[in-house]
Amino acid sequence: MGGGSLLTKRAAAATNQTLSLFKRLSPFTILLKTLTTSSSSSAASAQNPKHETSMPKRRKKKNLFEVAQFLPQWGIGYHLAKSHWANVSYEITKINLYKDGRHGKAWGIAHKDGLPIADAPKKISGVHKRCWKYIPSLAKSIESKKSSPKSTEAAAKTEVQAA
Repeated sequence: MGGGSLLTKRAAAATNQTLSLFKRLSPFTILLKTLTTSSSSSAASAQNPKHETSMPKRRKKKNLFEVAQFLPQWGIGYHLAKSHWANVSYEITKINLYKDGRHGKAWGIAHKDGLPIADAPKKISGVHKRCWKYIPSLAKSIESKKSSPKSTEAAAKTEVQAA
């Protein structure tokens, strides 16, 4: 019994020494820890700019309906194309939209280099794939075509009246 109590006394004394040492060092160690962590985090951010929050995030590409929703009349009459297509687009003629607004079916007239390939609209495949973009240059040419027949009609009327 005497041996066991000696061990417990030594353990208690060691614990008391550690606690008193910790009490004496704790304000210093806390200060030291805060200084080292703040300097190491600033050094780490200077070395690794990847972890900064200022880097722009990659935009999620859009399907045909997500692109068309921002166009007037859901893009009917406007040209949309897949981003990897060269000089090919669809002029949207009809959209059948599901309730969520991001899915559905679409029909359009295929165009190559701005000129229609076919006369009749056909169902567009791959409308849910995330690679669609709006082609603004072709929409401007369409608007100019729409306004030019009016100007030619007006010119024809003035010629008729002059004759």
